[in-house]
Amino acid sequence: MIKRNTQKAVEDVVISFWKAEMENPAVKDVFKEWIDRKLETGEIKEPTYERYKIDFERYFQIFGERKIKSVTEDEIEDFIIDCITQFNLTQKGYSNLRTIIYGIFKRARKKKYVQFGITEVINNMDISRKIFKSSRKADHEEVFDDEEFEKLEKCLMEKLDLTNLGLLLMLFTGIRVGELAVLKWEDYDGSSIQIQRTETRFKDDIGKYVYEIKESPKTEAGIREVVLPPQCKWIVRKIRYMNPFGEYIFEKDGNRTKTYSFRKRLYHICDQIGIPRRSPHKIRKTYASILLDNNVSEKVIIDLMGHTDIKCTNKYYGRNRKTNEKKAQILNSIPEFQINMQNNRTCV
Repeated sequence: MIKRNTQKAVEDVVISFWKAEMENPAVKDVFKEWIDRKLETGEIKEPTYERYKIDFERYFQIFGERKIKSVTEDEIEDFIIDCITQFNLTQKGYSNLRTIIYGIFKRARKKKYVQFGITEVINNMDISRKIFKSSRKADHEEVFDDEEFEKLEKCLMEKLDLTNLGLLLMLFTGIRVGELAVLKWEDYDGSSIQIQRTETRFKDDIGKYVYEIKESPKTEAGIREVVLPPQCKWIVRKIRYMNPFGEYIFEKDGNRTKTYSFRKRLYHICDQIGIPRRSPHKIRKTYASILLDNNVSEKVIIDLMGHTDIKCTNKYYGRNRKTNEKKAQILNSIPEFQINMQNNRTCV
């Protein structure tokens, strides 16, 4: 409420107030400008847009209400440290948070709301790696070991419907489940499969999941040609027999099989054979580990996996698949660990 002697004086105050408001929006308003613009220009797609919104709502409940011009460099650093500790972030989680902060404050500087450069602010922060939650899981949680792989393959072979055949194809090609779900017959040339699109998922305005096809793989490096082992070509022939006229390799009655169908089936099979539930991505990690265990050349591995560097494969995909029994056999075969029982004497 304001009081002035004339109507014009009142209007001037109102105009001045709203002009100042427009020139000093809240952090949440700048965030919305940034992601809306990204979506409009095609720099991000709906799933990424939704993920940014979810992350913002999680981390910026209080900070998001702040007026952008009042935020200082020190406060940004404190906010980041508080988020890492409060939400027990992994380095990956922090990377996602940092992307949003970069976006907000780069746009704020472009609009002349702030004078500092956010890149320099974050680069000057001294964050110890010890502050992050470890995201490293045990090998047995990340891949199917030798025995589990054999059980999984056997169970899939017992019921050769389209879903199980798709999981078998994943076992022997290492493709992502999102890539598997959108394969077309035109992608297969009789010996290899062109990977050139993927399935994406996001929520619509009423909160219902929408499944769409992105006409490119998950990453640019994902554009690749996957070679199907000759002894596994029967899998594709079987699928063709069951689905001879569909546009997509995995479809039934004209409806494309979605990623959740493969994921749900894999969970069910894990329960059936009595092993811990693992996602389809663990099949991909198993495939990479098998390639590494068999000393396949680095160039071939990164081509098949769709990676840009073997370091990515080694760091995030390569895991030990040997059971304790197999490890014992390996140790037992080492000459230095052999004991000559004839010369062995009991020591008291």
